[in-house]
Amino acid sequence: MRDKLRVGRLLAVVCLLAGLVAAAVPASADVRIVGGTRASTQQYPFVVYLAGPDGFQFCGGTLASSIKVITAAHCVKNQVPKDVIVVAGRDDKKNRSEGLEVAVKGIWTHTKYSDALAGHDVAVLTLATPITAYKALPIATSNDDFAYAENTDATILGWGRTSSGGSTSQYLLQAQVPVVSDESCQSSFPKYNSSAMVCAGYPQGGIDGCQGDSGGPLIAHGRLLGISSWGEGCALPNKPGVYTRVMSYYTELMQQIKKPMP
Repeated sequence: MRDKLRVGRLLAVVCLLAGLVAAAVPASADVRIVGGTRASTQQYPFVVYLAGPDGFQFCGGTLASSIKVITAAHCVKNQVPKDVIVVAGRDDKKNRSEGLEVAVKGIWTHTKYSDALAGHDVAVLTLATPITAYKALPIATSNDDFAYAENTDATILGWGRTSSGGSTSQYLLQAQVPVVSDESCQSSFPKYNSSAMVCAGYPQGGIDGCQGDSGGPLIAHGRLLGISSWGEGCALPNKPGVYTRVMSYYTELMQQIKKPMP
C-alpha cells in the first residue's frame, strides 16, 4: 500500500505514457502483497483481477454474485466499462488460456468517494456476461461487527508487487494478517476513519498488501470484511494496511449486487 504522493504520481505518469489507467492507483495510495505465499483460485474462486484492454493487471476484486464484482473506487473512478476487463480463475497472469476474461457493462462508485484517504473507497462492477464457474463470496453484514475485533486472523489476496518498488507478482499470492484495533490504527494514521475503514497488519511489519492489490479482498469468518484501499510505505513497522470497512456499506453494496444486469 503505498509510498504515498511520490510513488503514486510516478505510477500515474508511467500509466499515462503506457496508455493505461492512471486512476487505478490514487496519488496517495500504494497497495500490494509483501511476504505472501502462492495461492490458487481453486481455493479462493471469488478472487479476480482487473485488467486493461492490453491485459495489464492494475487492481484486484471480489466476485459478489455471478454478475457483480466489488473493488475499490480508486481503481475505477472515471473509467468507462470498455476499458476494464475482469479476469477470474487465473492464478498465473501470463497464462491466458486459464480462467475467464469478462467484459464490464457498468461501473458504480460510491457517490461520496473523492479520495481513498477520505473513505467511501468502494465500487461495484456489473459484468457483461455472468460468471457461473466460480463461487462468489458473501459480504460482511451489519451484524458482523465481531469479525472486526482486534487480532482477528484475516487473509489478503492479490497479484501486486512483492517488495517496495519491485515487480508485481506473476501468480496469485496470499498472506495472513491480524486485524488492528481502531485506536492503534488511529495512532498510525491521523486520517483513519473507523466508520469507513479497518486496518490489518503486524506491528513489526514485513507482511502487507502492496501496489497492484488495491481493490482486492480482506477475508475472515467466510466474509468479505475489507477492500484494499490505502496505506503508507510497504510492510513498514506500525503502518498496517488500510481497507474499506465493508460492513459499513452493506446496504449500498446489496442494492448494487441485487440490481439485475441492464
